[in-house]
Amino acid sequence: MLVLDGVRKSYSGVEVLHGIDLDAGPGEVLAVVGANGAGKSTLIKILCGAVKRDGGTVTVDGRPEQLGNPHAAAALGIRTVHQELSLVPDLTVTENILLGDLPTRAGLVDWPAAHRRAGELLRRTGFSGIDVRTPARRLSVARRQMVEIAKAMASEPRILILDEPSAVLAGDDLDQLFALIRSLRAEGVLVLYVSHRLEEIMAIADRVVVMRDGVITADTTPARTDEAELVRLMAGRRLDQIYPARRTEPGAELLRTTGLSREGCFTDVSVTIRAGEVVGMFGLVGSGRSELAEVLFGAAARTGGEIALAGRPARLRSPREAIDAGIALVTEDRKATGLVLDLSVRDNASLATMRTFRRRGLIDRVRQARSVGDLAERLDLRPRGISRPVGQLSGGNQQKVVLSKWLLARPKVLILDEPTRGVDVAARVDLYRMVDELTRAGLGVLMISSDLTEVLGMSDRVLVMHEGRVVADLRSAETDEEEVLAYSIGVAA
Repeated sequence: MLVLDGVRKSYSGVEVLHGIDLDAGPGEVLAVVGANGAGKSTLIKILCGAVKRDGGTVTVDGRPEQLGNPHAAAALGIRTVHQELSLVPDLTVTENILLGDLPTRAGLVDWPAAHRRAGELLRRTGFSGIDVRTPARRLSVARRQMVEIAKAMASEPRILILDEPSAVLAGDDLDQLFALIRSLRAEGVLVLYVSHRLEEIMAIADRVVVMRDGVITADTTPARTDEAELVRLMAGRRLDQIYPARRTEPGAELLRTTGLSREGCFTDVSVTIRAGEVVGMFGLVGSGRSELAEVLFGAAARTGGEIALAGRPARLRSPREAIDAGIALVTEDRKATGLVLDLSVRDNASLATMRTFRRRGLIDRVRQARSVGDLAERLDLRPRGISRPVGQLSGGNQQKVVLSKWLLARPKVLILDEPTRGVDVAARVDLYRMVDELTRAGLGVLMISSDLTEVLGMSDRVLVMHEGRVVADLRSAETDEEEVLAYSIGVAA
C-alpha cells in the first residue's frame, strides 16, 4: 500500500533523512518512534505533501507519487493529524471539521445538515459531548485534539497519520482513540502512529520502527521488544535511568489554597505545596486541572476560596502579580501561550524578566546573552545558538526555552502543565533532571500531567481531580496507576 525507497531530505545543505526505506500495508498500525531531531516530523511532512523530498520514491498502491502538496496527498487518501493543532480559532467546531466541504442547499450552507454531519463524525470517533456550535478557541487543548481527529475522518482516509495524538488525552478519551484506531484497522486503513508514549505503542501497534539521526535503526513488533529496549534504541539510555530518585525532604510551606473555586471549572480545592516537593496532579479532560493552574497564576479569577503564599494571603489578580509573588507557569500549549515563535531564543527566554536587563532605558544585551547562554548550556539546549528563532527548534528544545524563561525569574513555586507533551525521551530526561535540581534548591513544583507514569515517577505526592474536585491526596511511593486512575474516573472504593 505504502512503500518508501531511499527517501532523502536536506535543509540548508544539511541532510536530515538519509535514505529511508519503509513499507506498510492496509489494515496495519505502524508506530514510528524516535527522539526529537530523529527525522520523524520531516518524514510526516513528506508523506502529507507539506515538504518535497530531495530523493527517493514514494509508492502508493503500486504507483510512484510525487506528493508535491497537501492537496495531492489528500487526493490519495492521506490525512494527517499534526502534533501542533491547526483549527481556526474563531470558526465553530462544525466549520472546522467540514472546512471546505460544508453541505449546501439552494446555493447556501445547509447548517442543520452540517451540524448533523459534524456530530456524526464526533460520535464515530468516540468524542461525543462537544457542542458543534462552539468556537474552537473556547475548547480545551484536549477537546481541540478530538476535533482535529474528527476533521481528519471527514474525508474517510485510506492512510491516517497521527502525530502525538494522545499527548493531551487520558482515561476514557484515550480508550476512545484506541477503539477508533482498531476500527480503522479492521476497515483496512493504514495508521501511522507517531508517539513518545511507549506504553501506548506497545498496546496499539502491529509494528514499530525506530528512527535515530535520520535513519531507521530498528523495525520490530511489540511481541519482540519491550519499552526498555525501545528507550535504549531511541536515546541510548535505559528506562530505569529516566526518573531521578526522590530524596528531598519537604521543607516550609510555600503555597496553600483553601476552598478555592472557579465557577464552572472546579470547587472547594485545597492544595499545599512545600519547598523541595514535587506535587503531581492527575485527572481526566475537563476535571479542572489546567483551570486551577490559571487561577494560581492570576490568569483567571477565582470565585471563592483563599490563596496563601508562605502563610500570607495573596490576591494574585494578574500574571504580573503572580510572577512578582514568585509563581511561574509553564502552560500546556507552549506555542500559543509560552513562546513568540518569530523571536530569538534569547528574547523568548527573557520575556518575563526583560525589565531586569534594562540599563539607562536600554536593554543590556551583553548581560542578557550571558544569562540566557548560561541557562541554555545548563539545560543542554540544542542547537546552542541563542540568536536562532525559537520556531526553528524541536518541541523538546522549545520547552527548554519556556523553562529558561521562568528560571530567570527565580520563582518559588513552579507550575508545570503537561510539561513533556510532544517531547522525546532524551529531552524529558533533561527536564526531569532540572526539576529535580530545582526542588533540591528549595523550589516547590506542581506538575500537571496526563502521563500517569510520569506523575508517579516524578512526584512525592499525587493529587487526583475528578469533576472539579480533588478527590485524593496520595503518596507516590504508596500508590499505583490502578488506584490513581480509579479515583480519576470516580470508581475508587
